[in-house]
Amino acid sequence: MDFAGVARRLPPGSSSKLVRNAIDIVVNPLTPRIVAARPAWTREFHTWKIGRAAEDVQSVTLEAMLAQMDAAGIERAFLVACKLGQEGTPGAWHMPYEWIAEAVAQHPDRFSGLAGIDPTEGMRGLRNLERAVKELGFIGAHTYPHWFELPPNDRRYYPFYAKCCELGVPIQMQVGQSLVYYDKRPLRSTGRPICLDDIACDFPELKLIGIHIGIPWHDEMIAMAWKHENVFIGCDAHSPKYWPESFRHYINTYGRRKVLFGTDYPVLAFKRTLDEIDALELNPEAKQLLLRDNALRVYGLMPKPK
Repeated sequence: MDFAGVARRLPPGSSSKLVRNAIDIVVNPLTPRIVAARPAWTREFHTWKIGRAAEDVQSVTLEAMLAQMDAAGIERAFLVACKLGQEGTPGAWHMPYEWIAEAVAQHPDRFSGLAGIDPTEGMRGLRNLERAVKELGFIGAHTYPHWFELPPNDRRYYPFYAKCCELGVPIQMQVGQSLVYYDKRPLRSTGRPICLDDIACDFPELKLIGIHIGIPWHDEMIAMAWKHENVFIGCDAHSPKYWPESFRHYINTYGRRKVLFGTDYPVLAFKRTLDEIDALELNPEAKQLLLRDNALRVYGLMPKPK
């Protein structure tokens, strides 16, 4: 894998300040095929609820997304094959793993795949997760507890945690408040960060990443990451200029090895998010760890010594 390639691919004359070689651990591609397949409610959610411009979220080819990544200085994106709710329930949708695998195959030096988890799928879901990692090359798993209204320490997730340990891959999950995504089916906020305490005690070797920071329970999420060696925080979905003071302090000091950069694109735009991180004036070591090194270490992507 070429983890320095983006610096060479930026257009001539690009500002060196933009060459951050960042790794974005939470990216939701919106190719024409994906946009056409997703439920109707998703076509409006990013505009009326999140405030993104319609032209930014209607349809974005992989090439156009790569151009946005280049302009921001993002070297690699982890693409989520999302599973939104149990199949057959109102507003639910599962992205085929193959769609993400195809994107990774087209741009293996820029994309990696994350396998969405539906805890209600049982053995079928476990077999598909194993296939995603062993045959399709996915590097981790991903789940949205609120979409199933099951807290992440529910017993139905536990076989998936065991499988992640067996496969040696991390799992990321949304923690904190969830929104109303589909107005005909409001969902409860089940992702309290304290739930990760049970999981980490039962599976101490499992690498858990609580994405979306955990707001409004961000201090609870910080406590979990501080307590457990293999619990980490994803800083996606909330604009850096609005990050709570305790979270900024954590990134810049004793938690500098515990937080991974992400945008939850298209919720946050690549360049604007990184520009806002620049404005925080983090110390250089903390910023390097946040934007790149922590993701390489946690996901086992560190370049091998020559």
